[in-house]
Amino acid sequence: MNKQLRVPSLQALQTLVNVAESNSFTDAATRLHLTQSAVSRQIQQLEEHYAVPLFERTSRRVSLTKQGRDVLDVALEVLRSLGALQERLTPAPLDRPFRIRIFVSLAVRWLLPRLSAFYAANPALSLSIETVGFEAMDLEDAERGGDCDAYVVYLPKGLDEPALTPLFDEYLIPVCAPRLEGNLAPPASLDELAGYALIHGSPHGQEWSTWLQAQPDRPAHTYKNILFNLDDLALNAAAHGLGVAMTDLILAQDAIDRGSLIVPFGEPLKTGGVYALKLRDNRAAHPACKAVLSWFEAQVEQRDCPK
Repeated sequence: MNKQLRVPSLQALQTLVNVAESNSFTDAATRLHLTQSAVSRQIQQLEEHYAVPLFERTSRRVSLTKQGRDVLDVALEVLRSLGALQERLTPAPLDRPFRIRIFVSLAVRWLLPRLSAFYAANPALSLSIETVGFEAMDLEDAERGGDCDAYVVYLPKGLDEPALTPLFDEYLIPVCAPRLEGNLAPPASLDELAGYALIHGSPHGQEWSTWLQAQPDRPAHTYKNILFNLDDLALNAAAHGLGVAMTDLILAQDAIDRGSLIVPFGEPLKTGGVYALKLRDNRAAHPACKAVLSWFEAQVEQRDCPK
């Protein structure tokens, strides 16, 4: 039979985290609404439990010892795991807005223009929209927890989990203003593109590289590049005539329909990436859940190649 493991109290571990973050017993006591002596006792209990000093104490501050850093790492992992477990198991309060986390550019360019239709169809429901940068939200991020009920995620290799609701496939397309800065006409071919700045919606510029590499007989050119960290900024720059942006067609479609952006040449490139909606496992009881899922499914664009 395995020897029974003795574990320290969770309250003491939480106290350790607060003292380590503030480098102060006094500040930690204020955060935790405890007396300074209570904080000191909990740290002392941990030190007795592990039989090592966890902090070096001076008259001005305290700092972790090497052993203290080891205990802190484990304490943070345990508290994060317990927090994520509580999020998964605790039903969401039913009298609050339904929370959706979505990429900034997708929220601005795709969701926002359609929200009025959602509220018109569901006047008694309320949504809370939380936005994140593109690289801050994948399927693993959604599964790690947070307090949202549903997440719009990007799957670069396609949909491989049946529990997700597919929204639309990714199609990359070049877009620009009808007339560019200096009253310059848009490029009409890959050959002409060399005279224009390439606008990127992400710092790595992968979208332009992906699209260009897929073009047959593309000429070898050195391009001027303008980089942003959001597709929305790149599309605004393109609409102001600064160059040609490479973006997902779904983000540019409304601007194309209005005429503020055009596709100067080329065909949409299907990358294999998919945007999908993931519902948290314990959120199905929320009164808005069914309506939100039905509405998102109704917004799904035709996932065949755009005409």
